[in-house]
Amino acid sequence: MKLLTKTNRYYLLLTTALFGLASVVLYFGFYAALRREGEEQLLNRQQYLTRRVARGLPLPTTPFDYQLDVSRRPRHLGFSDTLLLDPLEQELVPFRQLTFTLPARGRPKWVTLRKSLVETEDVLAVVLGVLLGVLGLLLLGVVVLNRWLAHRMWAPFRDTLHLLRGYTVEQDRVLHFPAVNTDEFQELNQALTLLTQRLVADYEAVREFTANAAHETQTPLAIMQAQLEQLMQFEELENPALAALVADLYGATRRLSRLHQALTLLSRIENRQFAASVPVRLDQVLADKVQQLESLAEARHVALQTHVAGVPALMMHPGLADSLVHNLLQNALKHHHGTGPVQVFLTPTLLEVSNPGPAITGDPARFFERFRKHQAATSSPGLGLSIVQQICRYYGFQVAYTFSPNDARHTLRVQF
Repeated sequence: MKLLTKTNRYYLLLTTALFGLASVVLYFGFYAALRREGEEQLLNRQQYLTRRVARGLPLPTTPFDYQLDVSRRPRHLGFSDTLLLDPLEQELVPFRQLTFTLPARGRPKWVTLRKSLVETEDVLAVVLGVLLGVLGLLLLGVVVLNRWLAHRMWAPFRDTLHLLRGYTVEQDRVLHFPAVNTDEFQELNQALTLLTQRLVADYEAVREFTANAAHETQTPLAIMQAQLEQLMQFEELENPALAALVADLYGATRRLSRLHQALTLLSRIENRQFAASVPVRLDQVLADKVQQLESLAEARHVALQTHVAGVPALMMHPGLADSLVHNLLQNALKHHHGTGPVQVFLTPTLLEVSNPGPAITGDPARFFERFRKHQAATSSPGLGLSIVQQICRYYGFQVAYTFSPNDARHTLRVQF
């Protein structure tokens, strides 16, 4: 839930509770005030009648019988509520009445004065209707004004989020935000600007170090490999122990060279140094790689089966397209176990490579980590799937790994 929505919810709950409480207080307050006013009028009329009778004058007549009732029979004294039938409306009407006694010759008289509460209820309805309408408009105005102010005041924060969502360190630029008149948002923007400055500086340092290291190690590795190849031609290497030692050195040098090439490729992909993109025929790239890896497949007694159901229209760097297909096929050949073939499916929307093998424990998402190897003793540097993942990220492809227990096949699928 958004902070603005949560804040508005609490404000709305508070104002609604206050609105309800104020409505109840106003209703009973006005009702009590109007009842007291009616009782005061009845008391005033009582004093008037008492004084009139004390002067020896008769009780006055009224145009309505229900306003004054005189009886010789005892009644309950004081204020009370009653309902009388309205002869015109033919409905019961509420009255507030006051019963008291008046001295008379012989037996005292019980006099009852009544005042209709219909007028009181009408006045109460009008007053409460006006007040509740004003309160309702006030509540609605508070909610609308709060939403409008919050939307306007939080606009700089949303602009900052919009810039951050589209920012990546590979863009190699410092974020600059427009000036705002809210101190908290201005401090946030300044902190983010300083943060992106440090990120750009650190990224430049890492990229420069990687480029320098790749350049400085490439030549010594090539020299070492060439000299070891020359050394292996010497007749002195007829000694089996010495020949085995030189062969181990040569193999280690080749693994180091492959590791250097893979890390250099990863660094170039991350630094977005493959800007040139051309239309690529992935079916031709697949055919070329299958032909190149035929010797490796024959050595491992693995059959390569390709199924081309369509050619995707891709704009890629040719080197990255070659590396993508090569690493997928090589990974399937290296991890092939069983008698089934390595199957490759190419459609206009995906490239899928599957190979048989036992189930592998662990999180499939970690299979794409660098130097992640299922067999620690293998000579592979464990960078093939990392290269595949980086190429897919570079072009916005989706790569996923699945395992089918029914036929025990591992599948890597690249969705274009």
